[in-house]
Amino acid sequence: MCTIMGSFGTSASREMLESALSKTVSRGPDSMRIVELQGEPAEGNLGNNGRNSGNYLAFQRLSIMGLTESGMQPFERGHRLVVCNGEVYGFEKIREDLIRKGYSFQSDSDCEVLLPMYEQYGTEMFRMLDAEYALILYDSEDGTVLAARDPIGIRPLFYGYGEKGGIYFASEAKNLVGLTQEIKPFPPGYYYKNGEFVCYRDISEVDSVCRDDVETACGKIHDKLVSGVEKRMNSDQPVGFLLSGGLDSSLVCAISAKLTSQPIRTFAIGMDIDAIDLKYAREVAGYLGADHTEVIITRDDVIRALPEVVALLGTWDITTIRASIGMYLVCKYIHEHTDIRVLLTGEVSDELFGYKYTDFAPSPEEFQKEEEKRVRELYMYDVLRADRCISVNSIEARVPFGDLDFASYVISLDPKIKMNTYGKGKYLLRHAFEGDWLPEDILMREKAAFSDAVGHSMVDDLKEYAEQKYSDEEFEKGCERYDYEKPFTKESLLYRELFEKYYPGQAKMIKSFWMPNRSWEGCDVNDPSARYLSNYGNSGK
Repeated sequence: MCTIMGSFGTSASREMLESALSKTVSRGPDSMRIVELQGEPAEGNLGNNGRNSGNYLAFQRLSIMGLTESGMQPFERGHRLVVCNGEVYGFEKIREDLIRKGYSFQSDSDCEVLLPMYEQYGTEMFRMLDAEYALILYDSEDGTVLAARDPIGIRPLFYGYGEKGGIYFASEAKNLVGLTQEIKPFPPGYYYKNGEFVCYRDISEVDSVCRDDVETACGKIHDKLVSGVEKRMNSDQPVGFLLSGGLDSSLVCAISAKLTSQPIRTFAIGMDIDAIDLKYAREVAGYLGADHTEVIITRDDVIRALPEVVALLGTWDITTIRASIGMYLVCKYIHEHTDIRVLLTGEVSDELFGYKYTDFAPSPEEFQKEEEKRVRELYMYDVLRADRCISVNSIEARVPFGDLDFASYVISLDPKIKMNTYGKGKYLLRHAFEGDWLPEDILMREKAAFSDAVGHSMVDDLKEYAEQKYSDEEFEKGCERYDYEKPFTKESLLYRELFEKYYPGQAKMIKSFWMPNRSWEGCDVNDPSARYLSNYGNSGK
């Protein structure tokens, strides 16, 4: 992970940017550079207050690819500069094509191809990229300001307008606190150019439904996921794996183990008294011959970490915060005890193949609508969690299930074969990897919610802590302070008050509480945990 930041036509000073960047040093601990830009941004970037002097590009580096100083950003070609937090997959072929067109390169960094691509293809380049990225580009000749984000939103980007005009971009919302009145998430699959936002790809939009039968679909799911994992193992730094013992992370580990001759390094976390997943993670690690580490946490660890987790996340959502505590603490352990700089994770699978609650979808059409909605909103929930919990510990997250080719294919499949009509959720994914990839009991294990699987007691501890913090009267009064997405439990009030401490007045960065589709029969619950659904069954055992 890295931090990128841009200021165009604002009244910001270098000192203000340095202060803003001090909040995200962990994203880019290796080096930092702030460049004052020449020329003036085009009119669309200035607002109504004329030209101001605060024109900067900034970069905090976590060295993953191209480790030499020549890989430091901003990259510059003539009158254009770019900063990018991302991974461009298959960049070697892109670079070879550009070399044939007369371009030369100074580093082994994948992101150095971006400026030549822009010179060749303009904004059409964004449709061509197989990447998870956020970038900011500036052209001093004509004042063009360009920013863009990958179609799923795996890499973060926020923006806000200056009080005296102009616009800011930054990797995290915390970079913009105090610089702008309203911090907004940059929409995934869009680029911004001189005041206008343009959608270049809506990955949730299906042009034509794919009618592949089950066996054909499973074959393609298998091949595309293997490809997605393989490209994400390419790193100039040590790679590790988060292993919960659930289907998704176990498959990522199983594929990776087959792709390398060395034992993979896996990490699992659980509560000290009732961790559900540790035993399953241990079984998977043993089956794969992994170098496995278990991290054990207590109630005190959870409560102590809560304020820091809310501060690093920038959300008040119940599900995201619960699930982030375990992920943050295991990543903290990895940062403090290992040399790992890249972690592969299992996020994005649920949105594509279904949650426990999507078993209640009343029709294939409703299943598909819910899938598309979840994918569109991923950047506010699961991928936000993965990015912040991992990056705050100076590690880069890579998400194979978020591979664009893989995700696009699964989204396009006929929802009739994605629905759980098999007596087993995520059947297509399970069937695609039958064989010697995983033990049968792991491959067919029912899904447990991650926040619960760390230990049912963890969520209970959080609820108990909130219950002790507020009397019923204090709860009622506390909730009345908020008009937008009003808290509805003592736990949610606790999270909202912590959020407002760190991000005052910025609650609209998150659309709503992550909850099952409460309009479906069987899903009208007041807690987002899957264990409150009637079909949870043996998932938590």
